[in-house]
Amino acid sequence: MSIYAIVGVVVFVLWMLLEFKTSRPDGTLLQVPPYRRIMFYLMPKKNESMVYFDAYVDATKLNAWLEKVKVTCESGITHATVAAVGIGLSATPAMNRFVEGRRLYTRSGRWLTFSMLRKRLDREAKIGTIKREFIDGETFKDWCARVNGGIKEERSGVKTSGDKELDLFNLLPRPLLVLAASGINMLNYYNILPGFFIKDDPMHTSIFVANLGSLNMGAGYHHLYEYGNCPLFIMFGKTELAPMVIDGQVQVRPRLHIRFTYDERIDHGLSARFGIDAVVRVLNNPERFIGCTQADGSDAKPMWPNAEWDKPDN
Repeated sequence: MSIYAIVGVVVFVLWMLLEFKTSRPDGTLLQVPPYRRIMFYLMPKKNESMVYFDAYVDATKLNAWLEKVKVTCESGITHATVAAVGIGLSATPAMNRFVEGRRLYTRSGRWLTFSMLRKRLDREAKIGTIKREFIDGETFKDWCARVNGGIKEERSGVKTSGDKELDLFNLLPRPLLVLAASGINMLNYYNILPGFFIKDDPMHTSIFVANLGSLNMGAGYHHLYEYGNCPLFIMFGKTELAPMVIDGQVQVRPRLHIRFTYDERIDHGLSARFGIDAVVRVLNNPERFIGCTQADGSDAKPMWPNAEWDKPDN
């Protein structure tokens, strides 16, 4: 047998071994019915599988609650909206999935990524990203402390691990950079991308959240990134006075606009509806579901699991 034939056999065996590798450091393989499995082949990319949804929140209670907690928890609207998304994800586990290598996985852990400007109102400022795991039993105050640690790091001027990683890649000439990017995507496709790379990468996440209200902008419809395995993108706009129907009457209320981008391959639309309803439910009444308004911490409660969740709304 020639050397070329031997190399060919080795390559074929390795390829077959990779094809049958289903374990990943960030997820567990799910068995799916045939109609859903075929979707991974008919719509292999996220941006041909996107569905957009809109939702609105009566921000009356939210604004009052934010005034109370901004001192006790060093928090703002971004802390609150991302926390609400974490609760919504916890209440709707079918949304915590992703498609990779034309297979469906349930994600290990609930990971939230959000973007921020490193310098406020600076046109030249870089965009920073923070990725945090949403942990059972954590209070909103504890959550804010972890988020604030990431914000301080991003705004410190010190190069983060993400900065160093990007600097390294940008040293490569274009042909090698193309090969490097393709190599990462291939490793991810065949489930051999290292766990340490996935853990620190903001695009390997359950949900990406962008709060444009902090920039005095409305919510936009955002695409999904083909890189990584994030299947959900949520954008919050600025709070504006707008007519809303309250108890059958049209009233002018502060209204928060939310737009959801959703990869429909992860589950059917009913799960998406439950997830959206859960986020809106928290933001409609954050004092009930999050608390943390008292300086002495007397009303602090775990964000998840939450004893209030299964009780009916008034």
